[in-house]
Amino acid sequence: MNPSENLKQIVEAALLASGKAMTLDKLLELFDEMEQPEKKELRAVLQELAEDYADRGIEVKEVASGWRIQVSRECAPWVSRLWEEKPGRYSRALMETLALIAYRQPITRGEIEDIRGVSVSSNIMRTLLEREWVRVVGQRDVPGKPSLYGTTREFLDYFGLKSLDELPTLAEIRDLDVINEELNLQEPDTDTAVAEEKKGEASQQEEAEGERRSLQAAPETPITEADANEKQA
Repeated sequence: MNPSENLKQIVEAALLASGKAMTLDKLLELFDEMEQPEKKELRAVLQELAEDYADRGIEVKEVASGWRIQVSRECAPWVSRLWEEKPGRYSRALMETLALIAYRQPITRGEIEDIRGVSVSSNIMRTLLEREWVRVVGQRDVPGKPSLYGTTREFLDYFGLKSLDELPTLAEIRDLDVINEELNLQEPDTDTAVAEEKKGEASQQEEAEGERRSLQAAPETPITEADANEKQA
């Protein structure tokens, strides 16, 4: 097989076999020095593949960590039934905590609690950190030096995003419960987690209303990764 004549097939096979996102540099490593294509050739081939896969059950998509072949969002609800055991969905409290970190980063746990009006359970922060969706990006220069949290590449990859610029504006987010349902977000349901979350809630209805008002008051345009890095510096 001639690499120059079959570049598209080679790249497609590599993405399928890899099972994860591949950067252009990683794809270039597949070729010997004498047969290595230019990066612009790779980009063109990847773009062709993305068009070839349009309107199919799987798609070629660029995310934060590179390019990958993935199940289309439209087909995800049916494909997810391949797994017999279906854990419970993420709680609203976790989703809103994650949303605040994504849109307001870098942000401290105390600032999240001030906006939400209730305490953030240790279980929620532990889950986000263990999932590697958020990470500590620095410390706020105030007494106590509280940790600043920001999102990660894993967060972008999981939600199929290339950058923070692709996040929907807050005006487009009408109901986090609906988003939770559409994205099929799942988390093991434990009695401990439920007990921790309920402990900090005096009234579920009052909390939901207060949280909704807080989110509506957030900036309309999500910050970019470059903005976050500047703030961290």
